[in-house]
Amino acid sequence: MFKKNKNSAGFTLIELLVVIAIIGLLSTLSLVALSNARQKARDTLRTADVKQIMTALELYYNDLGTYPASISTTTPLKIGSTTFMGQIPQNPKPYADGWCSGSAAADFSYNRINASSYEITYCLAGGAGNIKKGTHKATSNGIANP
Repeated sequence: MFKKNKNSAGFTLIELLVVIAIIGLLSTLSLVALSNARQKARDTLRTADVKQIMTALELYYNDLGTYPASISTTTPLKIGSTTFMGQIPQNPKPYADGWCSGSAAADFSYNRINASSYEITYCLAGGAGNIKKGTHKATSNGIANP
């Protein structure tokens, strides 16, 4: 029938260890790349959410001549039958990945300074577009990039 050749017994232990090491290295590199992509996606979502909140606040200001005293992620931003934003978005988790501390890391923080100005404090873990990582303030004048 078939005769087995002594030289074709299969893979050696060294060959198997080399292949396993290469697979482990490639897996580690792909996990690091995936982690960075997730961080950038969260930062982009944070920035987009802040811009949507800013737009809703400007619509509110145009109709009423003042900014709201407070906003909440549990109630819509509306007056009477006019809804300016159905739901204030929450900061995507895991928040700011350890880059910021305080309320900016946990959620968007809204503060009305006076009837014609406000600031929203938020944090980016790695940056989004031309906005660098760290704590940022969005005001009625735009997004500040320290």
